[in-house]
Amino acid sequence: MSFKAPARLSPLQAKTEVLSGLTVALALVPEAVAFAFVAGVHPLVGLYAAFIVGLITALIGGRPGMISGATGALAVVMVSLVAEHGVEYLFATVVLMGLIQIAAGVFKLGKFIRLVPHPVMLGFVNGLAIVIFLAQLSQFQVPGTAEAAGHGIAGGEWMTGWPLVTMLALTVLTMAIIWVMPRITRAFPAPLAGIGIVAAIVIGLGIDVPRVGDLASIEGGLPMFHIPAVPMTFATLEIILPYALILAAIGLIESLLTLNLVGEITGERGGASKECVAQGVANTVTGVFGGMGGCAMIGQSMINVKSGGRTRLSGISAALFLLAFIVVASPLIEQIPLAALVGVMFMVVIGTFAWNSLTILRRVPATDAFVIGLVTIVTVATDLATAVVVGVIVSALAYAWQNAKRIHAKTYITPEGAKVYQVQGPLFFGSTDGFTELFDPENDPDTVIVDFADSRVADQSALTAIEQMAARYEAAHKQLQLRHLSHDCHRLLSKAGQLIVDSDDDPDYEIAVDYSVRTGILGAGH
Repeated sequence: MSFKAPARLSPLQAKTEVLSGLTVALALVPEAVAFAFVAGVHPLVGLYAAFIVGLITALIGGRPGMISGATGALAVVMVSLVAEHGVEYLFATVVLMGLIQIAAGVFKLGKFIRLVPHPVMLGFVNGLAIVIFLAQLSQFQVPGTAEAAGHGIAGGEWMTGWPLVTMLALTVLTMAIIWVMPRITRAFPAPLAGIGIVAAIVIGLGIDVPRVGDLASIEGGLPMFHIPAVPMTFATLEIILPYALILAAIGLIESLLTLNLVGEITGERGGASKECVAQGVANTVTGVFGGMGGCAMIGQSMINVKSGGRTRLSGISAALFLLAFIVVASPLIEQIPLAALVGVMFMVVIGTFAWNSLTILRRVPATDAFVIGLVTIVTVATDLATAVVVGVIVSALAYAWQNAKRIHAKTYITPEGAKVYQVQGPLFFGSTDGFTELFDPENDPDTVIVDFADSRVADQSALTAIEQMAARYEAAHKQLQLRHLSHDCHRLLSKAGQLIVDSDDDPDYEIAVDYSVRTGILGAGH
């Protein structure tokens, strides 16, 4: 593996990276506090996670410019663990979660993210945009009512009258500044300009609107090393292992999809295994420093890259600014109006949603259109990881069904009176029934030739179908010849192996087999 030395940053780019990090840090504060509420832990537990996970992944992650921190997808899984067993078990779970993610990176399991089809990615992005939008609606509730109602949007009391008008006006003003700023100058990140100008107006005029401090106080000290106070027993492992596996899977799926999404914007590829290790190290460290764990944050990552953040400096700056907010600048940060941060996130929603997907729905295959809509709906209804898994399964089943219908055969009679079946299309578990229906042992002549030159034998089910077809011709006392099967098939076919006719142009592809296949148990293919 070769490593490329990072390009030296110019002073102008360095300034852009640092200011982009400051913008991200400001957007991280209310998110981390809100997700801590969802998980049922102290706000500082969420803020510490955002700092530690963000810093470590920025330093060693697989994609410079990507932002990680405490996320809602993980928080909703953590809430039941905290409620039943307490926050110390959460810290132990986060440590185990990190170790599992490190193992996933070491064994290069991140490469399987390439199996996510493009329609799933479109549905994922659209669902994500809707989720980010819905998450901001809680800021339009009277401060305190959402938390009292269980941290949900539906339970709080909605603003009315002038408070609502003021909140909406400031949100729209922030969005307008973000839209106009790049047309004036790109020397200053537009989201940071929006936050700064609106905050100055609110503080200068003393406008009474909800502010960051209304969510919770973010004042605190440096995170301290702390071994989770749980019994080191098998009973503890039984409690935390299921949660750790779920959290590790969700965290990696979100992080790897974010890695791909950021890579499309920055023009970079690879880094999946490296990102798995980085997420694992970050969560392991977070668990022993009193954090709730985290993963990549797509909304904040979009803020960063669209503000000009392209290197590790922006992510490092975001984490350090967040720590500074906690330790020394909390009184100032708590005065920032939530409307400004909502405006920034609304612009993220507009920029994240794949609007072109609405126009291509009628032009793409019906299955792809269905997958886009399904993943979007499942993302909003459940969580991002579940939606991606559902989308991949549906896409795989649709692909298998389409290929199952492709199996057919051309037939002709040779001058010697033998009947030739030229099998066309892939032979795998989904097409074995169609393959079997191609042949007519009772009415075929005494000599039958089955040519696989235009087919591919893919798995154990295909091998079994060939064996069964050979047995039918043997029972009918007909001579059968099998041509153009790979050498792998020669070895794996037992009963029909003697019927294979060797040829110089036999294909070289191999059926996906493992040790169990070669010891007599046929395994699944590809």
